[in-house]
This record gives sequence, structure tokens and C-alpha cells, in this order.
Amino acid sequence: MCLTPIAGYYRGGARQSALLRRYRSHTQKLVPPTPSNRARAILQQVYGFDAFRDWQETIIGHVLAGEHALVVMPTGGGKSLCYQIPALIRRGVGLVVSPLIALMKDQVDALRQLGVRAAVINSSLDPAERMTAEHQLRTGQLDMVYVAPERLLTPAFLALLTQTELALIAIDEAHCIAQWGHDFRPEYLQLSRLRKRFAHVPCIAVTATADKPTQDEVCRRLDIPVTGVFIAGFDRPNIQYRVLVKTNQKRQLLRLLQGEHERDAGIVYCLSRKQVDRIAAWLTSQGHTALPYHAGLSREMRYDHQNRFLREEAVIIVATIAFGMGIDKPDVRFVAHLTIPQSLEAYYQETGRAGRDGLPATAWMVYGLGDVVTMRRIQESSEATEQHRMVQRHKLNALVGYCEATACRRQIVLNYFGEPFRGPCNNCDNCLHPVDTWDGTVAAQKVLSCIYRTKQRFGSGHIIDILLGKTTDKVLHYRHQSLSTFGVGNELSATQWRSVIRQLVATNFLDIDITGYGVLRLTNKSGSVLRDERRVALRRDPMPPRTAKKRPRPQVDSMTTPDRALFALLKKVRIELARKQGVPAYHIFADRTLAEMAALRPRSLDEFQELHGVGDVKRDRYGPLFLAAIQQYGSARSQ
Repeated sequence: MCLTPIAGYYRGGARQSALLRRYRSHTQKLVPPTPSNRARAILQQVYGFDAFRDWQETIIGHVLAGEHALVVMPTGGGKSLCYQIPALIRRGVGLVVSPLIALMKDQVDALRQLGVRAAVINSSLDPAERMTAEHQLRTGQLDMVYVAPERLLTPAFLALLTQTELALIAIDEAHCIAQWGHDFRPEYLQLSRLRKRFAHVPCIAVTATADKPTQDEVCRRLDIPVTGVFIAGFDRPNIQYRVLVKTNQKRQLLRLLQGEHERDAGIVYCLSRKQVDRIAAWLTSQGHTALPYHAGLSREMRYDHQNRFLREEAVIIVATIAFGMGIDKPDVRFVAHLTIPQSLEAYYQETGRAGRDGLPATAWMVYGLGDVVTMRRIQESSEATEQHRMVQRHKLNALVGYCEATACRRQIVLNYFGEPFRGPCNNCDNCLHPVDTWDGTVAAQKVLSCIYRTKQRFGSGHIIDILLGKTTDKVLHYRHQSLSTFGVGNELSATQWRSVIRQLVATNFLDIDITGYGVLRLTNKSGSVLRDERRVALRRDPMPPRTAKKRPRPQVDSMTTPDRALFALLKKVRIELARKQGVPAYHIFADRTLAEMAALRPRSLDEFQELHGVGDVKRDRYGPLFLAAIQQYGSARSQ
């Protein structure tokens, strides 16, 4: 099927489908073939959606007019439609730049389920497959082609593009231009070459996460005017944000899974490959289906683990940040971080992989002072410019401040991205369980004074030993038992002093010298506390619960009350279809669509197409099978 316009309608020739003929007849009789009407018709007949969301129609019209755009839209908000529909309407093929091979395949598989002619050109293809895809691209047999920036910028591929009529250039995950382009994906910074070479082709950059500096850099490098920036909001109200002080991360994670997500799909993010392997093996020993994913595994194993995550039920992926970008799995019920990411942008991007279906999901993170030290070392070892490293330090500080906050977490996240939100959201840990605060001025003075008297040469462990009056070998070696701060902190435990120091670092009353094994140093703000010119309010870390409380599992869909037995039967039909085709089950239909089937029980193809996400192709391809299953279920119940 081809839906590219010619002479005011669509080009299709001998390959024209019944869908296309029906669409032409419909538009000729009822509405003039304006771009807006074409876009709405494609939305309904190809994608099976009744109406556009928020800014989608405006953005599509902007691109159809040949203008460039930057689109910032929440995960699950429909960013892909903003370039897919224009690619189906404009003459030529839509070129989609995507960062990951697995992401490309997932999106192309979904498009093919809709009847759209899409292909990938990347290193996963054998020579014959690549030659076929390149021939289809050159001869106009594709609606969309997905390619990675590394291949895109090769002389051979650029030469191929000069022989191709391009409908548009879409840059998916555009925040990578600012976040990855300075380090291990420099090709993202070179995408400006593509823009200059094909300046006449509209370019649309899309991402779910970009603060103002990131937006500015993307626009500058891609030459996108201010009038082309569309911010569709960042709020994901179905996600519950929670941050815990790291004590025993395995026990804390197990409590989350046993109490709330026993049979749910989820992602656990770790910092290192070794930690990924260790946590995946441990979760498996605890009875969970947990699979590791990181760059140290073979391509075949990564592909297998990702496919299992997409296609099977209740699979947990334990991964580094190499996993997840753009993965369109709607029923991920939790995202857990065992180490803090480098910025609130990265955190928002990664947690956004939960709850794409709009149902309740959890963004859960454990955090400790050691995480801050590790992340700062990573940032300082970057080969990026000093200016870029300074920006990254500020972003990490913002994330640390978020972790230590006592206010509504959703408010902090949205305000960071420039979206006003007064709060409370009543769906984050701080709103549901308000945090106690206490006047920590005296405690802060004791810590700062001890650090000053030890000449800013030691880490937190030694400082705490001095405050508690412990005569360790290190204390005796340096004769620190003679200091005036020795033993002055017995009113707090070692755990509580770690909390004090952690919060002083988070609020910039202390700094960590990463070149000296986590040595604590005073800052410009320290003096005002020592001189009693400023009060210090600290949060009181809650004690972990002894037993996990079960959190109610979300309903299949808040809009419907499905017959649970019928819903289970329809899921079996879906799984069998997905297995036969080798695609994820949600590519057939999302849970929301099955829930509507189970609740509304359509009796005809026309009624079937009224369901959410059922377009013409899926109606004709799958309608008879699901209608038969519904009819058989009804007959069996009536006997």
C-alpha cells in the first residue's frame, strides 16, 4: 500500500488497495482532498484512531507545508505519527534516522502490520537483503526507510539518497544530538551535514525529553527556527515516582517486586555490565524471569533477550542504558534504577518506558552518596569540552536535588522542563507519604567543622568515625582523637550522619573531590552555615518497612470493564497470531483494544473497526478471527 499524494490524491498504480479506492471514493463524495482531511483519513483508516491528540494535527500540517520542526512530546504521546503521516502524504519516501537497530526493527514491524511499506537498512541485513531494500528505496517502492546515523552519513548512502525523492527527514530520539553527540555517538553531531545537503526537504526532530538547553542545541545544529518548536508537555500522570535511600538494594528491589509487581514486565537499570549480570542472575534465583542486556553480550543474545521481553509475559530486563530507547512495549509496569542516571533528562527518558498504555506504573529508584561520586567520575572522564562537562555537572546536581527533595516529585520534574505544575500530584512518594524535616543546622556545623579541622583530606567514613568518637587505626594514625570534633556526634547514628552528609552534598554545602577517592571539601556556601548565618533544614529518611504491602494491580483499562475470562481468551488468540508472525503481541493489538473487545463484544466487522486501534488493514486481517472467538465464547457461556 502506498499513500503518497499525486494530483491531489494518492499514488498507487497497479498496487492500489481496496482501502485506497474506498478512501478516494469517500473523499471525492464528502470532503475536499485537503492535507488536513487526508491526515484525518489516514489516522482513522490506517491507524484506527478517532482523533488526533493535542498538537499532532498542528505539527502534521506544519510538516506537510514543508516546514522544519522540533517536537517534544511525552513517551506514548504519539510522536511517531507526526512524521509517519506526513511521510504517507508527501511525495517520496520518509527517511527516519534512528539510534538503535532493535528500535528500527520494532517500528518497521509495527508499520508493516498496518500495511505500510517500510524497511530498515542497517548492519543486521545480509548483502542480498540490503541490496533489495536499497533498490526499493531508489525506485520509490517504500513509504518509509529507517537508518542509523553511522550508515546514513557514509558517502555511498548519501549518494543513494541523491537518487531518491525524499518526502521528509525525521530524526528520532533527537535529544541524542546533545546527550550522545559529544561522546560515543559523534555522528549525531554531524547530522547538520544532512540538513545542509537536503535543505529543501522538511526535517522533523522528535524526542520525549529535552530541557531548554537541549532544545536550543538541537535547533541550532539542525537549523530549526523558533517557530518550528512544539512542546506538547511532559506530564505522565499515570507514573508514580518514588526514591528510596539505598540500604540493601537487592532486598529493596525484591520488596518492590513481591509487594507490587510479582507478575509484571519491567526494566531494572544498573550502571555497569557486571552489576547487570549479577542482578539478573540473582533475580532468576528468586524465581523471576530476568534477562541481562548490555553491550558486552553478543548481538545474537541481545536480540534474543529483547525479543523475549517484547513477546513474552512478565519478563524483566536488567540493563545498562544501552536498552530501551524507543521500545514501544505498552505494558511495562515498572522501571527501577539501582544507580542514579546522569541527569533528570535521562531519568525522565528511562522512566518514561513504563506505562505507555496509560495504566498505573512505577518509577522507582534507590540512591546513595556513592552514586554521586561515581557519576561525577564518569562525567569528568568524558572527552567532551569543559563547557559541556560543566553543563552535565549542573544537570547531575539537579537530579541529586530531586532525590533529596521533600516537595512533590512530579512538580520538580515538570518545572525542570519548564512546564508549570503547582501540585501536589498525590501520586508520588512525597505526596502520598509527606517527609518529616528537622533543623539540621547544628549537625551540619559539626560535619563542616570536622572536615575543616582534618584539612579537607578525607571521605565521609572517616569523618563519621571522628564524630562518633571511634578510635579506629586511621583515627589514631592521624591523631584525630585530639580534635575538638572527636566524639561530638553521638546523638546520631552512623546511618543518620551519612544522611546528613549526603544532603549537604546535594544542597552544595559540601563538594566531593572525585580525584581524591571521594574526599569531602567545603564550598562557598559552607562558611555561612559555620558562621550561623544560615539555617539548614534536612529531611528525615524514613525507615524501610518490615514487610511489603501489596499494591492493588491496575485494571486492564480504566475506560472499560471487560469480561476477564473473555479477555484471557482474546490474549491467547493474540499470542498465537504473534508467534506465527514472529512479532510482539502488542503489534497485533494493545491490551486496551482487547479490553474493549471483551467489554463491548462486537458482532460485525463494522462494529469491530469502532474499537481503539483498529484500522482497515487490521480489521480485514484479524477481525474474522477475533469475532469468531467472541462468538464461540458467548455460545459456550449460554449452554
